Amino acid sequence: MNKDELTFTSEIFATEDIKLAETVETVVIGGRDKFPLLPEAFNGINKIGVIGWGSQGPAQAQNLRDSLKETSIKVAVGLRDGSGSMAAARDAGFNEADETLDEMYEVISSSDMVVLLISDAAQAENYKEIFANMKDGATLGLSHGFLLGYLDSIGEKFPANINIIGVCPKGMGPSVRRLYVQGKEINGAGINCSFAVEQDINGRATDYALAWAVAIGAPYVFKTTLTSEYRSDIFGERSILLGAVHGIVEALYRKMVMEDGVNEEEAFTATVENVTGPISRTISHDGILAVYNKFSGDDKKVFERMYSLSYKPALDILLEIYDEVSSCNEIRSVIMAGRRHHRFPMDRIDGTRMWQVGEKVRANRSDDPELNPMTAGMYCATMMAQIDLLIEKGHCLSEVANESVIEAVDSLNPYMHHKGVAFMVDNCSTTARLGSRKWAPRFDYNLSQQALVDFNNGKPADEKLINDFKNHKIHGALATCATMRPAVDISFKG
Repeated sequence: MNKDELTFTSEIFATEDIKLAETVETVVIGGRDKFPLLPEAFNGINKIGVIGWGSQGPAQAQNLRDSLKETSIKVAVGLRDGSGSMAAARDAGFNEADETLDEMYEVISSSDMVVLLISDAAQAENYKEIFANMKDGATLGLSHGFLLGYLDSIGEKFPANINIIGVCPKGMGPSVRRLYVQGKEINGAGINCSFAVEQDINGRATDYALAWAVAIGAPYVFKTTLTSEYRSDIFGERSILLGAVHGIVEALYRKMVMEDGVNEEEAFTATVENVTGPISRTISHDGILAVYNKFSGDDKKVFERMYSLSYKPALDILLEIYDEVSSCNEIRSVIMAGRRHHRFPMDRIDGTRMWQVGEKVRANRSDDPELNPMTAGMYCATMMAQIDLLIEKGHCLSEVANESVIEAVDSLNPYMHHKGVAFMVDNCSTTARLGSRKWAPRFDYNLSQQALVDFNNGKPADEKLINDFKNHKIHGALATCATMRPAVDISFKG
């Protein structure tokens, strides 16, 4: 991304330039103290329609409503006629009597800003009718660049008479809501967001996007493009965020139990509990390098060997995923899968012996387990391979850090820690769920067939890879980003 794609100005919100390695990016620091600016930032918008009640819909609709409750701006939810989610929306406080709940096209046609949060496949199927029902001069808001990718793939464009903006939370919808609620008394609790302006017809699109991000609780907001967003997002959820972490822990668990003779509960603790516990917490607060620095002696050598032997097999799969996403093959795959779902809906992914053992481990937790150097080495290697690939492909460091690190350790892994892999994956969008199911076995296979075989055969560490890791520019970038992390850690108590 070039300088113009990383910097911006706002007439409403204070901006701050931050230096991440050799680049300067402009950000807006969010927080509840910015809520009084929302009416001015949303100038010209009297009604925001939130369309859909999937992963992001409930969170964003409620956060917007709560943030704007002292203003004249109405937030309404639009759902398909007969939608089974109508009852859930009513339970959340939206209803037909005060015109905050209605059929989706009624809400779309009456809203000045439409936040489109139906599934990606549904967007591809219904975009023409959605565009036709929007007001002239209205604003279309997307929390994912999937629709742009789909339109590009079929040679079509957005209508010229509306603003097109994106605000993309770096976490699943339930995290967006949970951290917002946890932070009612704590300024700056929420999920970081990127924003993009694809089309600005009235000069207000940037402030609309920033206001939307602040209103849903973003601690900090950084700039991207919708093209860059959908590539990094669809890629990321198939990689370290969901698919890769699932493949990593299954490969390591199987090795420990079947090859090393480790007790099943101990193996689960050394793999899943390590990733979701001490590894994630260390990365969240102190960075990836801090995980490595916690080891000494033989454990450090084990980390270095597993890191070295995992990096290239992981990068092999990551390169394939990125190519599939950037070529729009993955977008077409999601749409085709949606058409098959009436015959073959997505089924369970946590019924195997390993995840049944995990239920027992979670029930008997006490203190954090000791860091396992094999698990840490493979996990960090895959995370760093993803970071290197996104940098190579021109993504800004804020996007790289959020899509490869912050979203994993602050939003997603805590869900796996709470109730297992299905609870993490299946709280996400349909696109993410499909991608995780498709690519997790590929990471499992590549890492088992290459990294673990080489490890068992005693192959030594690659000193260059380890030195590159220790001196990587992402560590400084993460330290800067850490100053803008959520003010509270996500909690599942209560």
